[in-house]
Amino acid sequence: MTIDGKVIIVTGASGGIGLATARLLGARGAQVVLAARNEPALQAAAAEISGSLAVKTDMRQAESIRALVESTLEHFGRVDCLVNNAGQDFNAPVKAIEPGDFRSILELNLIGPLEAMQAVIPLMRRQGSGAIVNVSSGTTKMVLTGSAGYSASKAALNHLSLVAREELASDGIAVSLIYPYITATDLEKNAIGADENSSAGPPSNLPPADPPEKVAAAILSLIESGQAELNLVPSRD
Repeated sequence: MTIDGKVIIVTGASGGIGLATARLLGARGAQVVLAARNEPALQAAAAEISGSLAVKTDMRQAESIRALVESTLEHFGRVDCLVNNAGQDFNAPVKAIEPGDFRSILELNLIGPLEAMQAVIPLMRRQGSGAIVNVSSGTTKMVLTGSAGYSASKAALNHLSLVAREELASDGIAVSLIYPYITATDLEKNAIGADENSSAGPPSNLPPADPPEKVAAAILSLIESGQAELNLVPSRD
């Protein structure tokens, strides 16, 4: 898909990977719709990105997701691409996973992306084309203690995305997955269980965190190429 002039919804766009992606897409000529709960940060991003639209959105609420898509249609008249980036980390060993917290993580990391996809698929079908990029996690490629709740939610998103890719290919809709690893964002700081279940600090042998701009560039490449998956294996340089 050519980016210039396309209408692209980016969730979780108030910071981190989402904001970096929105900035890059806007710089490449896309009409970007910024979705997040943090309205002041969202408005600041909209003021920075020319021609963008900010829509306060709670990705745990189906009504809010529908309102996001409706606002996009009212403003731009179409939806060409959806970047499902909004998400939250969850730190807890399996024995300490609280079911209510796990349900909250599943609502944001799995159900929200599903409902957003369901909201845009009919529009893209009528247009005869579209792109969906779902932001997963490198933890789904690992067995990392303490990450079961988070990585399970993202692993489910992986399979949902790959099946959707097969189902929607004949409609001209490309569904893609990206697997970021350690990224310099507030994901860990804002995790459920970050205080009570985190260790004294991260392991000393981890590679340096990638800047969110690296992930944004990879998301752009997926939108343009339509390939199924992109694994951002960390560098140890």
